[in-house]
Amino acid sequence: MKKIFAALLSASFLLSPMVASQANAGPRHDHSHTVIEKKKVVVTRHHRWSKGHHLSPGERRRMAEVRDYRRHHLHAPPRGYRWVRADNDYLLVGITSGIVASIIAGR
Repeated sequence: MKKIFAALLSASFLLSPMVASQANAGPRHDHSHTVIEKKKVVVTRHHRWSKGHHLSPGERRRMAEVRDYRRHHLHAPPRGYRWVRADNDYLLVGITSGIVASIIAGR
């Protein structure tokens, strides 16, 4: 009698997780919906560039280098300078110093 009772008890412990998982797998009828919306805050900073402005390393990383300057109707940058695009403006920036040498407003 003890062996049968022990076998039934152990079987109930082994089968209870399977029964519980099948009960959760069925369709839900509570008609609740979870909607998660991510809000993105965009900060736009309109900077008026000026000749002689020193760009910080963070600003330099954010700007895209313009390699095809002829396509954008820009002259070839002198040695030690490069063209970068900031918003809709083109800046001629010293590579090592980060100082703005020339500004061309975008169209």
